[in-house]
Amino acid sequence: MTTLKPKTPQTMKPATAAKKLGVHLQATPAEFQEGVVSRDELNALQADPPQWLADLRRNGPHPRPVVADKLGVSISGLARGGVTEALTTEQIDELKAAAPDWLQRERATQAEVRKETVRIKEKHKQEAAKQRDRA
Repeated sequence: MTTLKPKTPQTMKPATAAKKLGVHLQATPAEFQEGVVSRDELNALQADPPQWLADLRRNGPHPRPVVADKLGVSISGLARGGVTEALTTEQIDELKAAAPDWLQRERATQAEVRKETVRIKEKHKQEAAKQRDRA
């Protein structure tokens, strides 16, 4: 006869939780950075964010994936443009307003990548439909 072990809660490192929350780990409170976060705690933070989380999401500093998304470029495009650090919302708005050459190039590149992704997806869809028709 087997004995059932009590179920232990799934936990994650603070860096993983910060990534899932879309915030820069170094900007989070010390108690968040030093502990572990359970799945239930993460869900609670997402459902009802405390003030510090709401402020970070609104004002930053934002991690690179969020910065890239707000600027409409890829993470690689950020690196090519020399942006390697987390940026605040204000800094992102300033970059958008200044519209440096690298940002315009990277936005154009990203737009082409998105167009190509849509084209390929449509092509695969058509090929799948042809194969269904043959069968």
